[in-house]
Amino acid sequence: MKVIIDTNSLLSLVRYYLPFDKENLLFNFIKEKIEIGEIIIIDKVYEQCTYNAKGLILKQLAFLTDKSFLKKSKTPYKTDSLIAPSPAKFLRMVENQFVVGVQRKKINDVEFEVKKNQHLEDADIKLILLCLNLIKNEENVYLVTEETTGGNDNKLFVKIPLMCRELSIKCITLPKLIKLYLDDFELHFK
Repeated sequence: MKVIIDTNSLLSLVRYYLPFDKENLLFNFIKEKIEIGEIIIIDKVYEQCTYNAKGLILKQLAFLTDKSFLKKSKTPYKTDSLIAPSPAKFLRMVENQFVVGVQRKKINDVEFEVKKNQHLEDADIKLILLCLNLIKNEENVYLVTEETTGGNDNKLFVKIPLMCRELSIKCITLPKLIKLYLDDFELHFK
């Protein structure tokens, strides 16, 4: 199993879960899963972690600043050369299915192209692309995000869960990930 995690989920982990992890069981479990490459943090998410909430994520998950840990775990996962398994089809989906029609009508074609190209370099799309490539290689993949399908904050493109639904990517929240790992987690620490 491979778990690709977004910035908001890591932030939820450090804000709402780790403060109650007095024996560091969850902390050590997450660290181990990152170290063995089961939980993947991509470069764009890692970059967001450095400035999101004043670096709280990297302060709480200090192993993510340890150069030997990063090298051993191959973290962060480099996404600069990631492409979709079917690039033309994926680009059409970005332009048609993943765009919010109401917002698209508010901008001209040139502005749309600029925003589309920015979006294609964004963490959200890189998370999706990595999932698609892992699925193509027959991996069991979960994308973990705290985003919901409701509301889009007047953004031009839809949120991660809607893209995942369209692309048949398993998308879950952090609590569902912890529940998914629960048996493994309990066995690991007995």
